[in-house]
Amino acid sequence: MPIYGGPIFDSDTHIHEVDFSFFREFLPKKFHEDWLLEVRNGPAGFGMYIGERVVPTTPGEMREDGLMPPPGRLKEWLAAIASGKDIDDRIKPTQDMYKRRERIAKLDEFGVDGSILFIGHMVTTFGMLDLLAEELGAEGACAVIHAYNEYLLKEWSFNADDRIYSTPILALWDVDWAVKEAKWIADNGGRVIVMPMGPARGKAAADATYDPLWRVLDDNHIVLTFHVSEATFMHPLVRAFGEEPMKPRRMGLTAWQWMFTYSEIPIMMTMASFVYLNFFERFPNIKMVSVENGAEWLPRFLHKMDKMRGMARNGYWPQGQLKERPSTIFKRHCFVVAYPEDDIKKIVDEIGGAECLLMGSDYPHAEGVPTPRDFMQEGCIGLTEPEIRAIMHDNGRRLLPRSA
Repeated sequence: MPIYGGPIFDSDTHIHEVDFSFFREFLPKKFHEDWLLEVRNGPAGFGMYIGERVVPTTPGEMREDGLMPPPGRLKEWLAAIASGKDIDDRIKPTQDMYKRRERIAKLDEFGVDGSILFIGHMVTTFGMLDLLAEELGAEGACAVIHAYNEYLLKEWSFNADDRIYSTPILALWDVDWAVKEAKWIADNGGRVIVMPMGPARGKAAADATYDPLWRVLDDNHIVLTFHVSEATFMHPLVRAFGEEPMKPRRMGLTAWQWMFTYSEIPIMMTMASFVYLNFFERFPNIKMVSVENGAEWLPRFLHKMDKMRGMARNGYWPQGQLKERPSTIFKRHCFVVAYPEDDIKKIVDEIGGAECLLMGSDYPHAEGVPTPRDFMQEGCIGLTEPEIRAIMHDNGRRLLPRSA
C-alpha cells in the first residue's frame, strides 16, 4: 500500500460534554420544568433526563464518576457487542476532549489539517426531542436546540481557524424558527450544521415547505450533515413488526432493528429523497454528508437510484424530472464518511472513484480508531496514492475550503 504522510481532514470527530449544567445558563427558565436537559440521578437511575423523562442510553454509558472508554477501541467495541460485555478499562476524559485550544494541539499531534466536530452525548437526545416536540409543542424543543448551539458557540466557536468546524443543530419542527436559527448560525460563522435524518411532520425534508431554510444554507454555502441517530420516522415500522422503538442502542436493539431501522436504511431514504425531489437543482451550493453510517451501502444505492429513476420515468415527480442521473447528482453534491472496517477498495471500484468518500476517526469515541492516520492503515488497503489522498484529506478540504 502506498504510504501517505500528508495532512488529514477528519470528517467525524466529537465533543465530550463533561456535564450539561450549561443548559441552566442558556435555556430560558420558563422551559426548565419540562425541557431542562440534565445528567443526574432520577427515577430511572443515573442518566440523561429531559425534564423528568429519561433519554434511552446503553446502561453504564453515562457514569457518575465521569469515566469513559479510551478512544479507538473499535475491535474491542465490536467484540463487546458480540458478547454483550462492556469495555471496562475506562479513563478520565482528557482536556482535548472538551476544550478548544487543547483539541487544536491534539490535531497538530495527529497531523490533522481540518476537522468536523460533532456533538457528543447530545446526539442521543434527537429521538426524544422529536417525540416531545410532537407531544408538548415545538417551542420548547427549539429552545433546547438553541441553548445547546449557544454553548457550542461559546466553548468551541463555529469555525476555529479553519481547523475545527463545529456542528450546531437544526431541526424542522418549526420553519420560521429554523430560518431564524440558520441565519444566526451563519452570522456567527457557521459552516456546517447537523440535523436528524428523515422527514418532518409528514413532509419530506426537501419539500418546498422548507425551502426558506434551505435558501439560507444555500446563500451561505453551509454544509448539511446527517449523523447516525434515532430515526423516529421508522418507529411505526418497528411497532408494525411487533417490536419496541427507543431502546438503548447497544443492549436494546434487536438484530432486525439494527438491519432495517437504524443507520443504513434511514440514511438511504433521507438522501434519496433529497436527490429525487430535485433539491440540488434548487440549492446547488449545499453539500450533504452522511456521517457514521458507513459506506458499504453506497454502490448498490447509487445503482438503485438510477434504476428507479427509469422505473418512474412516467410517474409523478413533485419537483420536476431530474436532468441527470441520480448517481451523478449525488456524486457532485454528497459525501459519505466510510468506516475503516468497510471494504473501501471494493466501494471505490464499484462506484468508479473515490471523489465522494471521506475518512472519519470518530475521536474520542471508543468505536473509532486510536488516531486519524490509523484509518488509512486499516481502511485504505489496495487503494492508489491519489485515492488515499482524496479520502484522507482532499475531499474533506474540497467540502470545506479554507475561509477567504
